[in-house]
Amino acid sequence: MPVKIADGLPAQSVLENEHIFVMTEHRALHQDIRPLQIGILNLMPTKITTETQILRCLSNSPLQIEVTLLQTSTYVGKNTPAEHLGQFYKTFDDVKDTNLDGLIITGAPVELLDYGEVEYWDELCGIMEWSGSHVHSTFHICWAAQAALYYHYGIPKYVLPEKMSGVFTHRMLTPKSRLFRGFDSEFCAPHSRHTEVRAEDILKVSDLKLMALSDEAGVYAVCSEDSKRFFITGHSEYDAETLDTEYRRDLAKGLAPAVPRHYYPDDDPINPPIMNWRSHATLLFTNWLNYFVYQTTPFDISEKID
Repeated sequence: MPVKIADGLPAQSVLENEHIFVMTEHRALHQDIRPLQIGILNLMPTKITTETQILRCLSNSPLQIEVTLLQTSTYVGKNTPAEHLGQFYKTFDDVKDTNLDGLIITGAPVELLDYGEVEYWDELCGIMEWSGSHVHSTFHICWAAQAALYYHYGIPKYVLPEKMSGVFTHRMLTPKSRLFRGFDSEFCAPHSRHTEVRAEDILKVSDLKLMALSDEAGVYAVCSEDSKRFFITGHSEYDAETLDTEYRRDLAKGLAPAVPRHYYPDDDPINPPIMNWRSHATLLFTNWLNYFVYQTTPFDISEKID
């Protein structure tokens, strides 16, 4: 089954060229089925790239998904054409009176700011609070994972001595979790962040479960005991070239970034990077969709979410 997207969304042609089944609104009108209602609160500056990456990860599933792209109203990004935002994005005010089966909140390049200094922090807190009663399960990525752990549980973040950038090996602490169904004993995932949360802080909170970590990159996956909230500190959705793009962007800015670790063959950026995380990324998103959204969400989405 396909991911249902708005007619004309740029991701459509990209995904169709990869033989991924996407369905436009026009075609979906002729199907008698209730698709999962999934919101994507896209906080990344490169919104078109990010929405395509996440839609790719959501697409390898037998479930029909209807995606609503969301942006903050208190801050409007300057790197995405206003026409694209106006045509394809909604704000929280547009959806606050509805329920969602699932919500994905992306990362954002604001890690070095204190949370209260982020321009849209109050709005994001309102959305995270709303998600507890209007969203069946919420999936937080990178900075959003750190922000949500802080907002819901008081987990602090720590500034790293240098940017955590690269592709790292992880191990599961909860290998029987349905989130990891089909995973190998060890798996790779990209990280790209300046701050971290620490395992010892998470283990102090009885409502949180530490699910996976890396000896080099630290905490990777955390969930609430009721599986209503997932926190992923890496960027499994990244394309093969995303870390390379970030590295060369920072070089061009004169920032002297460290070479992303375990990413280029021989750790030499003259070599094209190798992608070794896509299968696990797909499993991560589709397992969340299947086991923690589809199989437990009420058929009548208007019912109150506990």
